[in-house]
Amino acid sequence: MTTTMNTHNPKIIVALDYPQASSALALAAQLDPQLCRLKVGKELFTSAGPRLVEQLVDRGYGVFLDLKFHDIPNTVAKACQAASRLGVWMLNVHATGGRAMMQAARSGVDQSGRNPLLIAVTILTSMDQTVLEEIGFSGSIEQTVLRLAGLAQESGLDGVVCSAQETPDLRKSLGPDFCLVTPGIRPAGASSDDQSRIATPAEALNQGSSYLVIGRPITQAENPLQALQNISQEIQNL
Repeated sequence: MTTTMNTHNPKIIVALDYPQASSALALAAQLDPQLCRLKVGKELFTSAGPRLVEQLVDRGYGVFLDLKFHDIPNTVAKACQAASRLGVWMLNVHATGGRAMMQAARSGVDQSGRNPLLIAVTILTSMDQTVLEEIGFSGSIEQTVLRLAGLAQESGLDGVVCSAQETPDLRKSLGPDFCLVTPGIRPAGASSDDQSRIATPAEALNQGSSYLVIGRPITQAENPLQALQNISQEIQNL
């Protein structure tokens, strides 16, 4: 797996949840690509476009392009190929697109001439059991997450996004090399903000997470670099 081959492999992914490029670039200038990667989501990418991704890559950052592609297989394959050619470190699709779509995504990445990690989103954290049943899923959220994560692995993907609570079961079922990317991370003593399913960085890694997505505890800190360094220090021996 790609992540095991890198000697420089920071575990922290800082979420650039900004509406424009200037704020994202200003934060990137304060942080250290040796200590973190950066996540670019739908709002920022729609506003700033591929050029921002290329600028962040040029500054030495690994970029997680969090666009969650979900479409017919051919369209997703071409989108993943185009995203890979931007030089991103990681990109994602929706596992609910099914096996054929995820296999097409894998093919698109493989044909790009690059080697980013390709992961899947299983069930969005905003969805509860009622919503799941409304759209026709049977079984609990936990069962559905495990089933979709297994399908992603069978389809050739490198990992999934998951909550810290889901990590132990997924790690046990899918093995030590499957990439588990965990949002909702809050350092010990930090505000939970609007997150209800959270974990500290050390807890998440001990439970089997591969990478930690952290937003406001770093982006809204008085000194973002110091906040990043403190978290890096907390997890460096794990």
